[in-house]
Amino acid sequence: MDGLLLMSMVRFRVRVDSFLVRVKRFFRENPGALFIVGFQVLLVDCAVMLVFGMGGLAEGVAVVAYFMLVAGVVTQLVCFVRDSRGGRASG
Repeated sequence: MDGLLLMSMVRFRVRVDSFLVRVKRFFRENPGALFIVGFQVLLVDCAVMLVFGMGGLAEGVAVVAYFMLVAGVVTQLVCFVRDSRGGRASG
């Protein structure tokens, strides 16, 4: 029984490592995505704050979230334009 548990743990570890490699590659290929994911996290935080009656704090966090979204979109746009001028754009 212990051998089966050990094999399952090893398989899980390999899957997690494979997932982390794909996530790292995604963020390397899409530098603005980190800002956009941050925007999404902060937006969910705002919703939770509103549920608990912290409207003032939620408003401030929403402003920060908006600027993160803008930074992510601008970063992606700059990378797209830069890559398309270098002939690396797909499509």
